[in-house]
Amino acid sequence: MPRVQACTLTLAREPEANLLYKDYQGDRKFTLSTLTSNGVAITSSGTKKDDLFLADVNTQLKTKNITTDVKVDTSSNVYTTFTIDEPAPGVKAIFSFVAPDQKSGKVELQYLHEYAGISTSLGLAAKPIVNFSGAAGNHKATIGTDISFDTATGNFTKCNAGISVTNTDLIASLILNDKGQSVTASYFHIVSPLTNTTVGAEFTHSFSSNENTLTFGTQHSLDLLTTVKARVNNYGKASALLQHEWRPKSLITISGEVDTRAIEKSAKIGLAVALKP
Repeated sequence: MPRVQACTLTLAREPEANLLYKDYQGDRKFTLSTLTSNGVAITSSGTKKDDLFLADVNTQLKTKNITTDVKVDTSSNVYTTFTIDEPAPGVKAIFSFVAPDQKSGKVELQYLHEYAGISTSLGLAAKPIVNFSGAAGNHKATIGTDISFDTATGNFTKCNAGISVTNTDLIASLILNDKGQSVTASYFHIVSPLTNTTVGAEFTHSFSSNENTLTFGTQHSLDLLTTVKARVNNYGKASALLQHEWRPKSLITISGEVDTRAIEKSAKIGLAVALKP
C-alpha cells in the first residue's frame, strides 16, 4: 500500500492539478538538463515573458543520503537546499535558505508512515512562521490539514483542511481554503487507461466575494509519445496544448489560450522545450 503524502491538500489535488494546470503557459521556455560523470545534475532554464527574460541555473549533487540543490537566477538570488533522507526510519530533514535574504532560512522535518504523514517547518528568524501539515488515511480515503502560524503577529496566516476519496478509476476531493473563506471541490476520472484518456472538473466558491469558478479539463494520448490536453472555465477562457516526447525524456509543448469573449485580443501561444540526457 502506498504511503500517505505529508500534506493531504497536495495529495487531494495532484491529479486534478496535473490535468487542469500543468504545462499550460503563454510564454517561451527552454530547459536543458545534463548529468556529469561524477553525478552532478545541472539544469538551465530560460523564460521569455513579453519583453522580460528570466533565467536560472540549478545544480544538484547526491552523496549517500544527502542531496544538495543550489539555484542561481537572473536577480542574483541563490537558493540553497540540503535534504537528508532517513536520518531515522521514515524521517526526512530539509534545510533551505535564500541569499542574500537573511530571514529566509527554514528547517523542515517530514515523517511518512504507511497510514499517516506529517510535515512541520520553522523559519530561522527571531519571530518565525511555523507551518504544520498532516494527513491520515489509506488507498481509499485521506483527510488532513495545513496550518501556518505567524509568531510575530500571533495570527494564523493559513488554515486549510481537506478530504479525498479514491476509487479504481476516480478521485474526488473537497478542500476548505483561506481559513474558511473558500471551498474547492474537484473530480478526476480515468476514462481509458490504454489511451490515458481522463476528464476532470474543479469548482471553487469564494464566500467573501460570492464568486464561483468552474473549470473542466480533459486529456488523451494520440500515441505513446504524444498527448493532447484541453480545458475551459465558466469565464470563457479556453486552453489547449500538444506535448510530444521527441526523444527519451525530452519534451516539446505547444500551448494556446484564448478568451472566447474577446478572441481577437486575447490569443496567447506558448512554447516549451525540455532537453534531458
